[in-house]
Amino acid sequence: MHEMKAAPPQVFAALERFDSCTVSNAIEHFQVRTRNEGFIRGSVRCLFPQMAPRAGYAVTARIRTSATPIAGRCYYDRQDWWTYVQSVPAPKFVAVEDVDGMPGLGALLGEIHANLFTALGCTAYVTNGAVRDLPGVEGTGLLSFAGSISVSHSYAHVVDFGTPVEIGGLKINPGDLLHGDRHGVVLVPVEIAADVPGEAARIVETERELIELCQSPNRSLDRLLEKIQYVSGKLNGDAAA
Repeated sequence: MHEMKAAPPQVFAALERFDSCTVSNAIEHFQVRTRNEGFIRGSVRCLFPQMAPRAGYAVTARIRTSATPIAGRCYYDRQDWWTYVQSVPAPKFVAVEDVDGMPGLGALLGEIHANLFTALGCTAYVTNGAVRDLPGVEGTGLLSFAGSISVSHSYAHVVDFGTPVEIGGLKINPGDLLHGDRHGVVLVPVEIAADVPGEAARIVETERELIELCQSPNRSLDRLLEKIQYVSGKLNGDAAA
């Protein structure tokens, strides 16, 4: 199993005050990775964009849906998997990689799984595969991201769990801190997680100054250019700004 690094408990509520775009911008300030990595890209989309942002520790699994499981059991009946889900500290962000050649034939997540996940402290779910039973899933409050929607669970079954997965170009290790909302999912490095909300708040306040000028009847190009330079300096740590 991948060694999990814990963040202070209060970090999750603090991160959930901000959208994922602002969280991504804040992470850039710490220069812990390049700007073209650390987030899920491609076809994976938020299914319930009206839901508030969520942050949680990654609960990882790989699934298949196109062929029957070797054990031949009911598609949700795997006690070792549920024991693993329970073992990860809350809040939990389930990250499931569909490893079929054509992901999304069937869906692991539907109304039953959504209820099981939420009962075990999970608040969000992301997969490159499919989700089904959308009203039932939405009713549980489980914020969900998927590459597609399916009418069937087909032969959905967990192949393995508690190992690294890759979804939308993002490698996710068990216990990684994920943040997601209507825009997508971003990985928050645990070592800077406690500092990200403060930087996000600074970004919001600084950008608000420029937005207010843009919407002011007293705006002018000269004033806008001056404010752009000022805001750019503040966001990039220019002490003279």
